[in-house]
Amino acid sequence: MSEEKDSMRAIVYDAPEVFRVHEIPTPSPGPGELRFRVELAGVCGTDHHIHDGSFFAAFPLTPGHEPVGIVDAIGDGVDGFRIGQRIVATGVGGCGTCSNCRRGRPLLCANLTALGVTGPGAFAEYMVAPAAWCFDASDLTPEVAVLAEPTACAIHGVERLRVAPGSRALVFGAGPTGLILAQLLATGGAAHVTVAAPSDHKLRLALTLGVDAAVKIGRDGSGYERLTEAAPEGYDVVVDATGASAVAERALGLVRDGGTVLIYGVTSPNESVTINPFDVYRREITITGSFAQISSFPDALAALRSGRVLTRGLITHRYPLDRFGDALTAVSTDPTAHKVVIAP
Repeated sequence: MSEEKDSMRAIVYDAPEVFRVHEIPTPSPGPGELRFRVELAGVCGTDHHIHDGSFFAAFPLTPGHEPVGIVDAIGDGVDGFRIGQRIVATGVGGCGTCSNCRRGRPLLCANLTALGVTGPGAFAEYMVAPAAWCFDASDLTPEVAVLAEPTACAIHGVERLRVAPGSRALVFGAGPTGLILAQLLATGGAAHVTVAAPSDHKLRLALTLGVDAAVKIGRDGSGYERLTEAAPEGYDVVVDATGASAVAERALGLVRDGGTVLIYGVTSPNESVTINPFDVYRREITITGSFAQISSFPDALAALRSGRVLTRGLITHRYPLDRFGDALTAVSTDPTAHKVVIAP
């Protein structure tokens, strides 16, 4: 290993809310692993939950679960990759032995591994991942490839919905995942897709990415009447991609008889919503969730390559490692921020 790779800079959390840019040994790939130089790593709402300790993170930790990078070291027994190749890494795997894994539900694994959550992630100059979790992205730019993980998660969400042809869909939230979900719904069977959010510029972007309608709603509850007026019988599919429990509660009142509500955004574990059980029973409403993804990267990369998922305008903020705190702040408070990335 060359001298300049003996150590690297990384974000290191010693505990929730306690992080620093730290010089640590550069990891070496073991058998079956790849090491790659991180080009970009996306920052998302999950990183905020990791920051405050409300997600299932294991500390000490280097977070970052949306990486794209260049292979620079290959472990023993790895075939199909080369030095200098651009890759993306999923970072999520089941143990293979718990009851959920054995019944074919590894995403619900009792011992789930998630790089950047339970193990070292991408907010660092270099990262190591199992080669089985890595995928070729040499034909994509880093700015497109860094959205592979959000796209994979959105694909799993659409799979959970099983959208019927001709459906009318409503997506709450015009963040990156909300707009990726809206695009996938529009190309996956929905005849009409509406995005609702409080941000004018994000709604304008939604329209350029192919949604049928964009409706401004306020955090004070304003604007919801426009959603009802547009679909008096309700929407076949309502997706909450905001992580706000108040929005999830309102979603139940906007789904049509026999429709489905998808809880996609991440709330704090102690939050709750109020539902009317008789309403769910009488109208045969389905309420479902979408946690992450574990096998959707090939489909995500195919959608990015084909243009079924467009990424133009999504990345708005780019920060070096030294400004990781600013990146977290931008995700949560900057109204001009859309997709925020770290460039180590």
